[in-house]
Amino acid sequence: MRPLTIAFYAPLKAPDHPVPSGDRLMARQLGAALRAAGHHVTVVSDLRAWRGDANDQAGWVVLQAAAAAEVDRIGAAWRRGGRPDLWFCYHPYYKAPDLLGPPLAAAHGVPIVTCEASYSQRRNTGIWADMQAVVLQGLRASRLNLCLTARDHAGLRAADPGLPLAMLAPFIDTAPFARTPGPEPGHLVTVAMMRAGDKADSYARLAAALRRLPQALPWHLTAAGAGPLRAEVMAMFADLPAGRVTWAGLLPPDGVAGLLARGALYLWPGQGEAYGLAYLEAQAAGLPVVACRTAGVPEVVEDGVTGVLVPLADDAALARAIEGLLADPALARRMGQAARDRVAARHAFPVAVARLDALLHGVVGT
Repeated sequence: MRPLTIAFYAPLKAPDHPVPSGDRLMARQLGAALRAAGHHVTVVSDLRAWRGDANDQAGWVVLQAAAAAEVDRIGAAWRRGGRPDLWFCYHPYYKAPDLLGPPLAAAHGVPIVTCEASYSQRRNTGIWADMQAVVLQGLRASRLNLCLTARDHAGLRAADPGLPLAMLAPFIDTAPFARTPGPEPGHLVTVAMMRAGDKADSYARLAAALRRLPQALPWHLTAAGAGPLRAEVMAMFADLPAGRVTWAGLLPPDGVAGLLARGALYLWPGQGEAYGLAYLEAQAAGLPVVACRTAGVPEVVEDGVTGVLVPLADDAALARAIEGLLADPALARRMGQAARDRVAARHAFPVAVARLDALLHGVVGT
């Protein structure tokens, strides 16, 4: 099968965006997987289509004008140098639709594949209703829409039962997490950005659970992350006993891998998480996970096997899960090994490379 030329676009956050996040990491890993399969991948635009206010009509008008200019620019480049075999759009949704791919595909006869698109009827308000209509139109124009979670698959199927859908498990490069220096007893680890919304809410849930742990229980939390709410997040933990929490700040990837290698347990409630690549990284490092049974978390953490999932906002249950695994290191080690094995079998980079390659060649017919 011949290598494909792929125009890659991520309307929420380009792979080279300066702010780290799970979205940026997944975009980078998709590009890497496509290249590992032998394809020629070009990030065709860094236009950020995100609009966070449903009432920002002026911003929506500006965005549409910018997108029209990008369509003209890219179309002219294709006429000069040849069109690609495929348009690959990562994560179009109601706040960040793909305004480029559908008109370019229609004008130049390029098939579209989307990955991690989502649709939610309750988001049809203000400009988001118009933006989500663009998303749905693009999904209908696509040859294939790849879903990373069963939750997203069900949402797209409900939006239009005729959409062409396929599953692709979220994935990571497990190699950086293969180091096994051994967990430090009682060492709890969290890796998450410090920003408003679900992230801040999850930090609040975590702090509330830690306050419920018995005073005599030995534990220490290292929290890696940064963001505009750093001071507010740190204040949530201020009434815990002194010396219990270390704020590691924003770590580079090898720093995160090193931290996880020393951890005994990974904690993150995960409110609103689509799935959470950090859960996969922690499990690849052999850490069992304690989180909430919410959103896409059960897609990547198997309750009772690779970790413990509790009801959302049940701080007492979260505390009991943490205490239980700290009190039973043998169980934690078994779960950690099961987590490592599960990620290797289902969520590792080579698995995704093979799956993506087969799906895309099915789309272009080579």
